[in-house]
Amino acid sequence: MKNLGNLMKQAQAMQQKMTELQERLAQMEVEGQSGAGMVKAVVNGKGEVKRMRIEPSVVDPADVGMLEDLIVAACNDARAKADAMNAEESQKLMGGLGLPPGLGLPGGFKLPF
Repeated sequence: MKNLGNLMKQAQAMQQKMTELQERLAQMEVEGQSGAGMVKAVVNGKGEVKRMRIEPSVVDPADVGMLEDLIVAACNDARAKADAMNAEESQKLMGGLGLPPGLGLPGGFKLPF
């Protein structure tokens, strides 16, 4: 029974750390860009777009499609960076929990972002 109590304490500690991680990630921001920095998108660790900056020189009413492509590329770049940041922060959390290598989260639990 003592092992079950320890397991429950570890599960509660993991849940608390996961909540803290989600809160930290919501505050962290990364920037993606396209068109050699002509379009920049800033997203938080949850992947939500927070800001967008577009150089006026790429705004061409005759070529709206290019601007649309640049915006999509900048958002995708920022999201990829946010995903990498999430993976890094999650790895730090898992390392700090003292779980055996390869064990991962119990029950196939995955981070919700």
